Amino acid sequence: MPNVFECVISEINKLNKSTYEFVVVNKDLSKQALAGQFLHIKCGDKRVLRRPISISDVNGDKTNFVVEIKGEGTKWLCERSLGEVLDVIGPLGNGFKLPKGKVLVVGGGVGVPPLLFSAKSAWDSATAILGFRNKGSMMLLDEFNDVCDEVYVTTDDGSFGTRGMVIEPLKMLLNEGSYCEVLTCGPRAMMKSVAELCLEHDIPCQVSMEERMGCGVGACYVCACKTLKDGAEYMSRVCIDGPVLNAQDVVW
Repeated sequence: MPNVFECVISEINKLNKSTYEFVVVNKDLSKQALAGQFLHIKCGDKRVLRRPISISDVNGDKTNFVVEIKGEGTKWLCERSLGEVLDVIGPLGNGFKLPKGKVLVVGGGVGVPPLLFSAKSAWDSATAILGFRNKGSMMLLDEFNDVCDEVYVTTDDGSFGTRGMVIEPLKMLLNEGSYCEVLTCGPRAMMKSVAELCLEHDIPCQVSMEERMGCGVGACYVCACKTLKDGAEYMSRVCIDGPVLNAQDVVW
């Protein structure tokens, strides 16, 4: 069974109107965490189900994660204060398998934060393409600029960076042919497009899947998604078989 940790909140940063970054302290948790894994966080005594939140960074005995308010559980979490203690199970799941070469990370919306730790953990170097709805929804640009060779930003409305989707700069960079693998996290439609483009260029792609989750440890099958295994369709559990999967194994 995974470990349960008591984590003290040491820092809270508001990234945009509905998204917060938390920094929690627990040296045993941070030393186990790998890029692409997630935490299962208890959100008050009244809620039985925990909330799965991806790890966005690790620094010493501190672990970072980013929360977007989507419902009562995440609202409760974002109302916490410095010094409070969170009940955390983790780190959970299979993270990104980082190749020894230059990687390209492609994130969209709240799929951006998990890629920060991945870019930071790259063996060689990393380039990032980050997509947001608009300038007001952007997050962690300074942090990505600190760990990446280059950072490309797109917004749906053109209020910052390039107007449009992440696919256009991805096409440009893949045509250069200098990347050994693509890591992506974000909306399902975006990841599907990224995976298809990588397949066209014969470049390996790993995707971080998101599904509704119950137990977080593979017992309930709530988070099952359709994949391929030995040429046949197979229901993979995102919590333990993922969240990171080979893009070619996902039945989109």
